[in-house]
Amino acid sequence: MNISQIHIAISIVVLAIIAVLVFVVSKNRKAKSLTPLASLAFGFILTGSFFSDNRFIGYGLIGVGVILAVIDIYNKSKQK
Repeated sequence: MNISQIHIAISIVVLAIIAVLVFVVSKNRKAKSLTPLASLAFGFILTGSFFSDNRFIGYGLIGVGVILAVIDIYNKSKQK
């Protein structure tokens, strides 16, 4: 195994550990659904990562998603 394969294997193991921890911790919490604005932001960020070949479009879509997420966070903080 070369060094890049070792890094990938370590990353997969760390992500699996994080996923297990999140699953165990989230059992005790009440599930919260995404707001429509947060879902739209998530969609823009995913679409931006899919269009990463074209940097202008990819970064633009990710930027729009981040802006929408910040707006959603601001709206949630005002409601409390």
